[in-house]
Amino acid sequence: MQSLAAGYRALVIGASGAIGRAFHDTLVADPACQAVVALNRSTHAGFDLRESGSLEQAAAVLAPHGPFSVVIDATGVLSIDPSGPEKSLAAVRPAALNDLVQINAIGPLLLLRALTPYLARERCLYGKLSARVGSISDNRLGGWYGYRASKAALNMLLQTAAIELHRRLPNLVVAAMQPGTVVSPLSHRFVSAATATVSAAEAATGLLKTLDQLPARSGAYFVDYRGESIPW
Repeated sequence: MQSLAAGYRALVIGASGAIGRAFHDTLVADPACQAVVALNRSTHAGFDLRESGSLEQAAAVLAPHGPFSVVIDATGVLSIDPSGPEKSLAAVRPAALNDLVQINAIGPLLLLRALTPYLARERCLYGKLSARVGSISDNRLGGWYGYRASKAALNMLLQTAAIELHRRLPNLVVAAMQPGTVVSPLSHRFVSAATATVSAAEAATGLLKTLDQLPARSGAYFVDYRGESIPW
């Protein structure tokens, strides 16, 4: 991470997943990184994106390990229903929709709020995994109601929070990040032979490089692992 001073500290949330592990391992391999802390349900019992109290408790436990100059939130779910994302209006279930929004949008926002006191005041990079299907203007196929809606909601919440936080933390970079179709247990059921895929390591490396090159500004970015901007 060339834009950060040597000795920076990093935090990876959701480090037990394929791409979360890749972020963790990539940061550990950076000689300039002093420490990488992992946060997930294995390392912090009771951590639950649906419980705001657990997010506050987890953040307080992390306090002695900060301040963090890099925070990667790699949490998220594709579907609550074992059958997968909804392909039609008839398949939409209110309870599942609520859970997706809670886990993919509201929980990450409350986690950002809880972690704000422990972000570095000098240059700080905060990246949250989003998805290209969360782009309203890029939606040409329809379907996947809950996942699309939760990621679109996440993008709006990140944008709004980034505008506010810039007033207090002018060196903060906030980005909604599209990792590409990563080969993982999460995606294997939904990937056809014709789908272009990317390894978790390639996605993590590309996203960290992209984050590193973004200037601080009032508002969030929506970018992919190749460094390209995605329309909101």
